Amino acid sequence: MAVPKGASIVVTGVAGFIGSNLAERLLAEGYRVIGIDDLSQGVPEQVPPAVDFHRLDVRSRAIHPLFDRAAAVFHLAAKNCITDCQLDPVATASINVTGTVNVFEAARRANVPRVIVAESSALYEGVDAFPTSEAAVSARSFYAVSKLASRAFASAYERHYGLRSTALRYFCVYGPRQDYRRSVPPVMSAFAIKLLRGERPTIYGTGEKRRDFVHVDDVNRFHLMCLEDDRTAGGCFNVGSGEDRSINEIFGMIRAIVGSDLEPESAPDLPGEAMRTCADIDAARRLGWTPKVALEDGLVDMVAYVRDHVVNAGEPVTAAR
Repeated sequence: MAVPKGASIVVTGVAGFIGSNLAERLLAEGYRVIGIDDLSQGVPEQVPPAVDFHRLDVRSRAIHPLFDRAAAVFHLAAKNCITDCQLDPVATASINVTGTVNVFEAARRANVPRVIVAESSALYEGVDAFPTSEAAVSARSFYAVSKLASRAFASAYERHYGLRSTALRYFCVYGPRQDYRRSVPPVMSAFAIKLLRGERPTIYGTGEKRRDFVHVDDVNRFHLMCLEDDRTAGGCFNVGSGEDRSINEIFGMIRAIVGSDLEPESAPDLPGEAMRTCADIDAARRLGWTPKVALEDGLVDMVAYVRDHVVNAGEPVTAAR
């Protein structure tokens, strides 16, 4: 049964990139949004004003009462920069595993009928078969291992308590509000910021790593399906484009959009990253979902957002990629 419009939806990590975009879309669709974020990484200005916002850590039992009348939960809060996770495995496990288990427990106690959990294409770091299906898991980095542990807890909650959750394995999501404040920002926003400022971006390694990029609007279309289509319940789905591009290609595309002739700087490769990601999206396609935003169009919109809301707004940037 579809979640009715007007129902309350809990979104953890609501001040982050995907969370804030999701909250905005849910509100536009007529849902009520209860947002949770401790603002350790999220940006309060990104939270839509209509969200019932609570500044809380997902590891805290103080989140439990917020689930009492929820019709669904999107659990997006996480420590998600691979480099930072490699440097602090203890914090990674605490936030990504303990926090997720606390969300499962809150949902179980409140009998929330739909729980949607953010996983990651990082679970395929050691895989050499492309496009990669949901069955081919080979976690390597501490971040990926934390997501794998969360998947094991999800299975245990279903086995012991009947709590069925939907796992979404996001590939490289991009679009407005992409988190450029991370110690190692996502490649697209970092390239755009540097080039718009007349500075040379940094490419780590050879630039031949390949990534599957998917626009946040397409991701949100799948989020809505998780509320409307019972076939998603208990499933695991790759959310990507089904195509991959090299980092050098992305640099060239963004440079052309900006109208720059700057060349990138080179730096040693970053640890813990996969050489290639490319999603097998057959499972999502069987439900009727397919990405609609062409990479070229999405990049034009993303560069415009970065120009208007970051560079021209004088926003600080912690690092550049």
